[in-house]
Amino acid sequence: MIKEIQLRVNLIEERKENILLYKASKQLEVDKNEISSIKVLRKSIDARKKDIIFNYKVAVYINEEIPEKSDYIFDYKDVSNAKEVHIIGFGPAGMYAALRCIELGYKPIVLERGKNVQDRRRDLKAINQDHFVNEDSNYCFGEGGAGTYSDGKLYTRSLKRGDVRRIFENLVFHGATEQILVDAHPHIGTNKLPKIIQNIRENILKFGGEIHFETRVTDFIIKDNKIKAIEIQNGQEIQANAVILATGHSARDMYQLLHKKEITLKAKSFAMGVRVEHPQQIIDQIQYHCSGERDELLPAAAYSLVHQVNNRGVYSFCMCPGGFIVPAATANGEVVVNGMSPSRRNNRFANSGIVVELNIDQDFKKYEKFGALKGLEFQKDLEKIAFFAGGRTQTAPAQRLVDFVEGKLSTDLNETSYQPGLKSAPLHSLLPKIIGSRLRKGFAAFGSKMHGYYTNEANIVGVESRTSSPVNIPRKENLEHTEIEGLFPCGEGGGYAGGIISAAMDGERCAEAAIAKL
Repeated sequence: MIKEIQLRVNLIEERKENILLYKASKQLEVDKNEISSIKVLRKSIDARKKDIIFNYKVAVYINEEIPEKSDYIFDYKDVSNAKEVHIIGFGPAGMYAALRCIELGYKPIVLERGKNVQDRRRDLKAINQDHFVNEDSNYCFGEGGAGTYSDGKLYTRSLKRGDVRRIFENLVFHGATEQILVDAHPHIGTNKLPKIIQNIRENILKFGGEIHFETRVTDFIIKDNKIKAIEIQNGQEIQANAVILATGHSARDMYQLLHKKEITLKAKSFAMGVRVEHPQQIIDQIQYHCSGERDELLPAAAYSLVHQVNNRGVYSFCMCPGGFIVPAATANGEVVVNGMSPSRRNNRFANSGIVVELNIDQDFKKYEKFGALKGLEFQKDLEKIAFFAGGRTQTAPAQRLVDFVEGKLSTDLNETSYQPGLKSAPLHSLLPKIIGSRLRKGFAAFGSKMHGYYTNEANIVGVESRTSSPVNIPRKENLEHTEIEGLFPCGEGGGYAGGIISAAMDGERCAEAAIAKL
């Protein structure tokens, strides 16, 4: 017999051996010797009150053993000589499109502008230490996409877009910890992701797929509104019937190419703002109601904040406990910041994007001449401002939090995890009013929601501009572009995902759609 039940365990009880067994036997009114085993299905922490509670959802096996195998089977077959599906981009959407093609008996041919995970490291070092951005290999471009050297958060609200559990199980199949199947807010960590992505690559190659690194697509050959071929940077043309376009939200050259070819694009609302960085201990003390170090059983504390300012949401985005701020620019002459955490989330700092909702129909009047690319051009201008304010390197402009809200230039700055360094700058006046004034009011409001959050011990670092794509590549119900037959816009770059899991699910769906078309 198997029973699924909810259990609540406080911090003192959590230290006790076999506490789940004891509580399950009491709740089910059975002898604990009758319980063969307990499988944790879900675990979360409720720290809203001083008495911190661990919430468990468990499956209790009574006189029955836990099955050894997962319900999910990944049946990959040799596709060396099968029909081809071309995939542009090898981030989460492209990877899972390729894996799904193999499962369905089709050969994925992946074209990725960047390098593999190992070779990317040298280019990341060049950004951090030499302030040089390789436009094809950086924190956004390369094997695994922007997700590889990121926090690795797997939380998604896209529960109706596909089988979320299937993606989680597949990550475990490729080497991720089974803990991601249990945690309410699962996370892999930037130190663990590269090995998992390497395993996915090796599996694709093992079963006959192809992956071509340092292969940037520069044009599409289209005849009678149908994809005929792909042109790459050396001028070579590759014949193609079905193309999954999974280039990510920062592949601006792809948007510009489509726009130039008069292939329909749409401007899309998105959000922009800054990163805020606190000492992790401050966030722990606020969230766990403690005065010193957090309890060893508790993870580095996270937070989620939202406040309405002048009919727009100001909210936290991609919060990274025990993490780092990293330079996410994809070209020289711009400064972009993002956040990530290692698997143990044991760095001294906590950072989060704090961003403002922007309305594409109301906020970009000066950019109307750019048509569907108006949001992208606004985004580029803000990143240039950050570049000049930071001193024309990857050094980022920054300000202490209270100084930012009060409109004062900071005479000095706090320590930071941002490796290229910070430069004091008046972000309160450099940011456009539609963003800056709302952020200032938002931060003041957050201070009343989290007492101790509003402090000059925190830095504001600019700019957080790549939260999502400012462009949508429209598609029909069958996921094909509304005009171009054989082109399947996919993932974050198309405007159809917002993170690793939703992008992976969309990749699978686009693979199925492309194959159905073939």
